[in-house]
Amino acid sequence: MEKVIPRDEYETLLKQLVQIQSPYFHEDDVMAFVCDWFEKKGVPAEIHTFYEPKETDFHGKNVVGIMDSGRPGPVIYLGGHLDTVQLCNGWTKPPYEGVTEDGYMYGVGALDMKSGCAAIMLAVAKFAKEHQANGSFCGKLIYHLVSDEEGPYGLGTVFIINDNIHNVAKEADFAIIAEPSAGFAKVPHPCVCLGARGGYNYTIKVYGKSAHAATPELGINAMVDASLIVGELEKIPPETDEKLGSSSPCVIAMHGGGAACSVPDYAEVEIFHHTVRGETKKTIKDRVDKAIKAANVRSRVEVVFRQSPAEGFDGGFDAYCIDENGEYLKKLESTIEKVCGKPANTAYFQSIGDFNHIGGKLGIPTVLFGADGDNFHSSDERVNLTSGWEVALSINEFISDVLCNQEGKNEC
Repeated sequence: MEKVIPRDEYETLLKQLVQIQSPYFHEDDVMAFVCDWFEKKGVPAEIHTFYEPKETDFHGKNVVGIMDSGRPGPVIYLGGHLDTVQLCNGWTKPPYEGVTEDGYMYGVGALDMKSGCAAIMLAVAKFAKEHQANGSFCGKLIYHLVSDEEGPYGLGTVFIINDNIHNVAKEADFAIIAEPSAGFAKVPHPCVCLGARGGYNYTIKVYGKSAHAATPELGINAMVDASLIVGELEKIPPETDEKLGSSSPCVIAMHGGGAACSVPDYAEVEIFHHTVRGETKKTIKDRVDKAIKAANVRSRVEVVFRQSPAEGFDGGFDAYCIDENGEYLKKLESTIEKVCGKPANTAYFQSIGDFNHIGGKLGIPTVLFGADGDNFHSSDERVNLTSGWEVALSINEFISDVLCNQEGKNEC
């Protein structure tokens, strides 16, 4: 097929994005660049601002846009995040230059997920140039590039939903989140993820009794009791899902004690529990209560879930799967095969992200489709440039097919 988006345009834009440092909570510069880029291309876009005062005191920004034909038709949602993780140690390549080597581009966020954001930007700009001015489409195209996906709450998408930007919750028929699906799932490109596990963060707080370390029998060692609880929790079989696999609680932090010569009277264990469909706060709490009972500890124990700072969210991420035979998914798979010259592989994502809010909480059929690469959240992160470019081509071809070639609608 004709390559309607030149590869060098993709590489140039991605390099520009990588050269703008945008760790979560520090995205203003990249948001300004992207909004300006859209405006220069004649693509409707604006900055959506929000403020979260309770937990983070964060003044955030998202780039949001919509092309509305004014006629009935499908509503397609494209989403991505422009923030990155913090710079880590161990880099052997310049982390903010967008160096290319052997078909890869290196840089913080090059794979996760500025590769996908560049693909969305170019696909949307091409669509606008060909179809917006002359109105040769039906329905709506919504595109949101958000902040704070890598942060603790995913606030960018949370406030997109709570502020009802473009009425996504009620209008979107299908969503593509351009996360690096092949890179994350370790499945050959092209890869489409048809769902994702969810997750909750909680803390087990253990209250013991202090005593001199020379006479520990006179106290209640909170650290020991916390360890016993974790040991029992590890024995409980995971929940299983035919698509998503198994749930997995993981101890991510443990604190307590610290006095020079005393029995620790307090300990806490922080756990992130990746969920499968059907798991809730209650089912997770029941598991922990079962472990506490089996451990037979003397300490008083409290289980506290991390709360969301935003109204309408419970601090977790909903697991979800989509219909494997859905109309829009089949069209996307057909488009991908046309662009890439081979069928798309399918997988299910094992961790969490903004897609859980779109696909899980809102119930919009949501796929992850993005580039291949490796070392995400690590040193020498890199993206396979051919795969990212093919994502841009596929998204453009898909939205053009869905919004411009509706059978029985001659005006489209």
